[in-house]
Amino acid sequence: MPRPALLLATLALPVALVAQGPTASPSAIPVIPMPAEVVPAAGTWSPRAPLPADLRTATVAQLGAAGIRIRQVSETTVVHPEGYRLAIATTGVILRHSGDAGRAYGLETLQQLVDGAPRTDGRPVLAAMTIADAPRFSWRGLHLDVGRHFQPVSFIKRTLDLMALYKLNTFHWHLTEDQGWRIEIKKYPRLTEVGSCRRETILAKNFDPYVGDGTPHCGFYTQDEIRDVVAYAAARHITVVPEIEMPGHSVAALAAYPELACTPGPFEVMTIWGVSDDIYCPSEATFTFLQDVLTEVLALFPSRFIHIGGDEAPKVRWEASPLAQNLIKAEGLKDAHELQSWFIRRIDRWLTARDRRLIGWDEILEGGLAPGATVMSWRGISGGIAAAMSGHDVVMTPTSHLYFDYYQGDARFEPLAIGGLLTLDQVYRYEPVPDTLTAAQATHILGAQGNLWTEYLKTPAQVEYMMFPRALALAELTWSPKAARDWASFEGRLPHALRTLDRLGVQYRRPHAVGLEADALTLDAKVTVPLTVPLAGATIRYTLDGTDPTAASPAYTAPLRLDVTPEGVRVTARAFTAEGAASPPRAATFRRTSYRDAVEVADAVPGLRLDYLEASLRTTAPLDTLRPVRSTVAAAIGRPSEARAEGYALVFEGLITVPSNALYEFGLASDDGSTLRIGETMVVDNDGLHGTEERTGMVALRAGAHPITVRYFQAGGGAELRLRVRPAGGAWQAVPAAWLSHQP
Repeated sequence: MPRPALLLATLALPVALVAQGPTASPSAIPVIPMPAEVVPAAGTWSPRAPLPADLRTATVAQLGAAGIRIRQVSETTVVHPEGYRLAIATTGVILRHSGDAGRAYGLETLQQLVDGAPRTDGRPVLAAMTIADAPRFSWRGLHLDVGRHFQPVSFIKRTLDLMALYKLNTFHWHLTEDQGWRIEIKKYPRLTEVGSCRRETILAKNFDPYVGDGTPHCGFYTQDEIRDVVAYAAARHITVVPEIEMPGHSVAALAAYPELACTPGPFEVMTIWGVSDDIYCPSEATFTFLQDVLTEVLALFPSRFIHIGGDEAPKVRWEASPLAQNLIKAEGLKDAHELQSWFIRRIDRWLTARDRRLIGWDEILEGGLAPGATVMSWRGISGGIAAAMSGHDVVMTPTSHLYFDYYQGDARFEPLAIGGLLTLDQVYRYEPVPDTLTAAQATHILGAQGNLWTEYLKTPAQVEYMMFPRALALAELTWSPKAARDWASFEGRLPHALRTLDRLGVQYRRPHAVGLEADALTLDAKVTVPLTVPLAGATIRYTLDGTDPTAASPAYTAPLRLDVTPEGVRVTARAFTAEGAASPPRAATFRRTSYRDAVEVADAVPGLRLDYLEASLRTTAPLDTLRPVRSTVAAAIGRPSEARAEGYALVFEGLITVPSNALYEFGLASDDGSTLRIGETMVVDNDGLHGTEERTGMVALRAGAHPITVRYFQAGGGAELRLRVRPAGGAWQAVPAAWLSHQP
């Protein structure tokens, strides 16, 4: 059973970054992911013969001619099969490994050292050092959804090449969806004849009224193509894990074989995004179909893990189906949630009998987890914690840190995305092992995975833009020991990695200027705006007139000191590399404000009024027109335990009493949308469909009571609602319960 490989000893790596020279600082080596242990030595090494362009594909003779020797050693010398030891001395280079993957990863590290080294007479000069390296986690994954938008085999292979460069070893291939079935199944040809093609695709986010693009979208992989991709990945020490969704996200299959549904159909391959009520019916015909499909899948994919989805499966059809209800009674199940658990358990037994392991999204926890199942925790980390505590293996992939389809910066300046916000540093700072787990429970965390969903990513270039450079941060957080990870060091090593991506023609997103994350208020006549960029050697250029900066705009050399009026001044900034490439802009408006007077209150009682509503929403706008299911009093702002799993809304109303005159900043985090008003002022607008995302807003309040309204809706999938506060420059805290009250 795979387990994270934890090194027993690592160096405490310094964060200072210096150029590679006669004696290398460990954190200065131009390598991502950072090796587990780096020990500098005296002297330098240069190859005695020209180096092959690609060390990873060079022959032993070519390497030997340059002074590089490869030694396969026993597992007692290099314990981990993916580990290696690299010794660079004035007399030459020796790479020791016990497994083939370790050889490849050692050569990859050496390749990065060579590419980043200074040159003398055209030959690289490497500082002497020894590296002892092995991965922290066994699952270092990248997920690609090809159901929403099909991607060609050539791009799949390019993605595998890029993964191998940075020691990512698991490619999760999401092959079936409501919007398209992408894998040839010979026993069921209509899956690709019908299910692989939708008549058109929703244009942008035109859900209501619906607008389509009028262009059919089709594509699937033949079994020969899949065999080719799997072999290509294996040669790069990457395991391909297929995902065949069940029981939900199955409309494309139902369009081909409507008899597998609980209703007669007909069905159409979906042209919009979202979750459909139409899922597989738990009939014997369905299980025969799924087992036949999986039989062909297992023949194509040697992966020990087989992903069966299990997420976002509404129970509406099962609750109305005589077949499903009779099955619930016959099996002694409590409800439709336990029926899904029974469904997953049956597939789990079938896979286990064939020496495979079931893995699914964290919804498979609901109703009871199948004995051999592994959980992919995406709706936050609670599912992963629960699974690990009960002895099940887990791959951590929470929306908050590892959903690469989220915006990377200000949505005003970014290509259309599904929503959310996930910056490079947020990815890098993610820790896959929750601190609530014991050491024994933590061994069940197999690793982490970045997910790319392609609702709004039509082309390979768009996918690459969202994938990189965040995949570099993913590589380091899954490979390097926790103690070796350092954001400042990563920032310093990033430019070399980006030059490599430039050389390969990768359409990555360039890091933006930091310091303009949100509009801000001030009580003063002037404001100081410091800016930075996580890209060594880049120049920040800015404007104050609302236009986007160009290469001719003023260069930022010191914190900006600006006059501020109630109308505000907008600062827009971009980072420009030495080669002239520009990042997306970032912009924030700084306004002068004044205090909002408190209101007189009599007979207030603790807590806020809370209306609980049930509806399928995409925004908080309709909440005032809906009738509450029930009304209660809430001591704090958050999701009540009695709320149903999906499709509900909350409205909190009352008073917030602040202790002193201050400029307060509020942070409202939610999945899906939420808003915060104080009086008539919209302080935070975090509305719309999105994963967990925090937005902030400021308001100047005098000591005393102020009207407060928080609106929230949950449409499906993950769920989150948190409100925190801080006085300007102070520490964040959850809004104290003592601050909240209402008038009965």
